[in-house]
Formats: sequence, C-alpha cells, structure tokens
Amino acid sequence: MSAWWWLENRAYLKFVIRELTSVFVGGFAVLLLWQVRAISAGSEAYAVFVDRLATPGFILLSTVALLFVLYHTITWLNLVHTIVVIRLGDRRVPDEMITAAHYVLWVVLSVAVAGILLLK
Repeated sequence: MSAWWWLENRAYLKFVIRELTSVFVGGFAVLLLWQVRAISAGSEAYAVFVDRLATPGFILLSTVALLFVLYHTITWLNLVHTIVVIRLGDRRVPDEMITAAHYVLWVVLSVAVAGILLLK
C-alpha cells in the first residue's frame, strides 16, 4: 500500500485532514498553558507573551490554526447524529434536528464566551 493512499479518495483525504486538525487543537492547548505560565510569572512576563502573540508569525499561525479548528468543529458536529441517538417514546429524533441543535448550542456558547471576553 502506498504512503499516499489517502490521496486516492476524497473521503479518505477529508478524514486525514480532519485527523491532522487535532495537531492544531493540541497546539492551542499548549498555547493556553503557556499563557497561564506567563500570567503566573507576573505582569512583565505576561506583557512579553502578549507582545509575542502580536508578531506576524503568530498572527499567521493563529489564523491557520483557527481555520483548521473550525474545520475540525464542523466535521465533528456533522458526525454527532451518528453518535447521539435520541428517542422520544418509540420514535427516533431526526438526524437533522440533532445536528442543528448542536450547531445552535455551539453558536450560543461561542457568543457567550465572546461576550465574557469582550466585556470588561
């Protein structure tokens, strides 16, 4: 089997890209831990951290990471209906309703978090 087997089929390509997006999710977690460390080291260390985030390299990396994390989120939410099965009596809730509910919850939580972070 070729090392490039995943390029032969669009579904495989999407799967591999989705799996690779977890690297960016992990990178975000490391960045968050780095931020906590900078905060615990004092205001000078945190100012250096914030200044480093404003460099063009970090801005580009953050933009790429955001795109990959959005792809990861969207593909995950599109799969939720295969994992979450809800029954009301003897009827199964339609897949579209389960997926839509998760998208709505994602938007509501995103707006709430943005509101908390932006309101000082």
